[in-house]
Amino acid sequence: MVDLPTLITYSLIVLGFVFIPGPATLLTIARATTSGPKVGIATGAGIAAGDIVHTLFAVFGLSAIIAASALLFSVIKYVGAAYLIYLGIKAITSKVAPSFGNGIADVSTGTAFRQAFISEILNPKTALFFLAFLPQFVQPENGYVLLQLTILGFIFVALGLFSTIVFALGAGTLGGLVRRNPVILKWQGKAVGTIFCILGVRLALQER
Repeated sequence: MVDLPTLITYSLIVLGFVFIPGPATLLTIARATTSGPKVGIATGAGIAAGDIVHTLFAVFGLSAIIAASALLFSVIKYVGAAYLIYLGIKAITSKVAPSFGNGIADVSTGTAFRQAFISEILNPKTALFFLAFLPQFVQPENGYVLLQLTILGFIFVALGLFSTIVFALGAGTLGGLVRRNPVILKWQGKAVGTIFCILGVRLALQER
C-alpha cells in the first residue's frame, strides 16, 4: 500500500498539476462556455473515464508497449489528431438551430462525454505520462505494486475530475452571460471548432 506521507505529497503535486491549463482544461472550458456547465462537466467526466483506461494501461503494461513501438504510437497519435480535427471542422461548419436561440449549442451531455472520452483514449502522450509519472511514487518495499499504481492513478483521475468540474462551473456561468449576445452565439461554434483543430494539430506534431 502507499504510505500516508507519499500519498499526501503525491496528492498535492497532482492537485497543483491538474489546475495548470492544458488540453483537458481547454476542451472543458470550450464546451462549458458554449453549451453550459452540464456539458462541461460531462466533458470532464469523459476525460476522467479516458484517464481511468490509461491508468489500467499503465498498470497492466500496455502503455509500455505503446512507448516501445514507434509505429503504434504514431498510429494512435494520428488517429487521435484526425478525430479532434474532424470534431473541430464539424463544429465550425455546423449551424445553431433556431430552438437554441438562448445560446445553448446543440450538444448533449452524452455526446460531449463520448467525444472527450475518445479524444483522451487516442492521446498516446497521456499513456506515456501515466507510465512515467505514477511509478515515481511507488514503493516496492511496501508490496502490491499493481495496487499502488491503481490507487495513484485513481487519485489522479479524481483530482483531475475535480479540477474540470471547477473549470466547467466557472466557464458555464460566464458562458451563460455571453451566450445571450447574438454575435457571440453566431461565432461560438467556430471558436470551439478552432480549439479542437488546434489541439488536433498540436497532437499530430508531438513526438514521443
